Amino acid sequence: MTRMTSSEAFVETLVAHGTKDVFGIVGSAFMDALDLFEPAGIRFIPTVHEQGSAHMADGYSRVSGQHGVCIGQNGPGVTNFVTGIAAAYWAHSPVVAITPETGSNSIGLGGFQETEQLPFFEKITKYQAHVMRADRMAEFTGRCFNRAINDNGPTQLNIPRDNFYGEADYSIPGPKRIERGPGGNESLNAAAELLAKAEFPVIISGGGVINSDGVDAAVRLAERIGAPVVNSYLHNDSFPASHDLWAGPLGYQGSKAGMKLLSKADVVLALGTRLGPFGTLPQHGIDYWPTKAKLIQVDCDEKMLGLVKPSDIDVFGDARAAADALLSRLQERDMVCDRNRDQRMADIKREKDAWETELDGWTHERDEWSVNIAKDDGGMHPRVALRALEKAMPNDAMVSTDIGNICSVSNSYLRFNKPRSFLAAMSFGNCGYALPAVMGAKVAEPNRPAVAYVGDGAWGLSMMETLTCVREGIPVTPVVFNNRQWGAEKKNQVDFYGRRFTGSNIEGSDWTAIARSMGAEGVRVERPEDLSEAFEKACDAQKNGKTTVVEVMVSRELGDPFRRDALKEPVRHLDKYKKYVNK
Repeated sequence: MTRMTSSEAFVETLVAHGTKDVFGIVGSAFMDALDLFEPAGIRFIPTVHEQGSAHMADGYSRVSGQHGVCIGQNGPGVTNFVTGIAAAYWAHSPVVAITPETGSNSIGLGGFQETEQLPFFEKITKYQAHVMRADRMAEFTGRCFNRAINDNGPTQLNIPRDNFYGEADYSIPGPKRIERGPGGNESLNAAAELLAKAEFPVIISGGGVINSDGVDAAVRLAERIGAPVVNSYLHNDSFPASHDLWAGPLGYQGSKAGMKLLSKADVVLALGTRLGPFGTLPQHGIDYWPTKAKLIQVDCDEKMLGLVKPSDIDVFGDARAAADALLSRLQERDMVCDRNRDQRMADIKREKDAWETELDGWTHERDEWSVNIAKDDGGMHPRVALRALEKAMPNDAMVSTDIGNICSVSNSYLRFNKPRSFLAAMSFGNCGYALPAVMGAKVAEPNRPAVAYVGDGAWGLSMMETLTCVREGIPVTPVVFNNRQWGAEKKNQVDFYGRRFTGSNIEGSDWTAIARSMGAEGVRVERPEDLSEAFEKACDAQKNGKTTVVEVMVSRELGDPFRRDALKEPVRHLDKYKKYVNK
């Protein structure tokens, strides 16, 4: 036990848990602790908006595998965290949201910047701590950090502002990481038995493989059984794309090769994935989920087992440990899938080659709206741009994607050979995610290229963090696809609402000029033959500390809607509205 102030105990606990960077906006509520950050070796990174701070903490944690930390002023500063923490929750990111609160002597009086801060985060955090006494500061701080790592998700540390002051005797708690095992012997034996009898096994490699640092274990297991491997939705970095067994991502705008191969499976091993509904829905006209196949699901959260898809064997364990345990059971075993391995490898190659050929030739959308708009619109086709960017992407790049039509189409083109390289808003699907997330990733891994894919609609929600890039020396390369519209919503208006484009057209923004006005570099690209060189130069400029916004002028052609089944043909009696129009 050591005598110190509660602010010192707070900062000492941050240091004990390896905190080197904290994202936020300066506020009086935590200023006593903030004053200790620099001497303690903690960098405080002031952002433009607290939502950006939370997304930066998310990106930081997903790339580093360590905590991401954000802090803000009580009241409105803290409520601005909500969207970012919700995104971190669905990404299973160990973010610690530090939320200073109104002083304990005035809580409930409706004072300045007061609100009840715990209820906002109740459903989007794994644990909430409220420091009701200053002498418990270190205890609760340490518990939030440990729970975030061990529960795979964000936690909230709520601190009445007066509890940053005063002295007490403290013991500083260090990290406490709980070792996870492979699962129960009976379930692993049953899974191995099923895999041994499979004629066409397929592995779905999910986010749990990445979080457990288990990609190499997944590779070894896949090689042993000769199984094609598909990535779960928006986890394109969960298996190396250069591997012969890799077949691409599932879900919205995923790989036809992966979907067709999965449809042939008689046994599916879902390794470290909850099999979310948006990641298993039909796509490209293919209802690919193999309903007659046996399903083995491995997840470290027992509540996910069998939740979305009925499972035959549930393995409650760590993805890496489970993959190793299954491999040891299958290593010397006679397996049915060994007898037809060559044929299966031929199937994998054929489907992948066919998909790559289709992508190469997919230079325009095929629906009637896109065919007509392409004649008059100008600008390059989004898929042509995405293919060019794919081929020009630095090998070690970290890529974040926002939500929206073009960014979602990029799921067909983003391939990675290194885990912890792909950041997306996951199933929360909020706009304004990509730029701040990749900024956090860049802080965690400053020597890796950092790229954000953003549509022009979503760019408006986060572009001001470009100021943070410039002020704080966080060089990244945002690629802004400018099609002058909210594309995902406009696609619904094309298909269902008589092409009445209420709210979906957004004309007249010069993102290149705006980027330059904020002190960044900006380049506008209008021809596909110029895109690769411009993008490569922008990525290379990161080595010199330069953020470059690459504005890509694309046509208004649109990919498939997010959920065709989520909308219905509307019933309209438009004649009765004419009186309002005439008026």
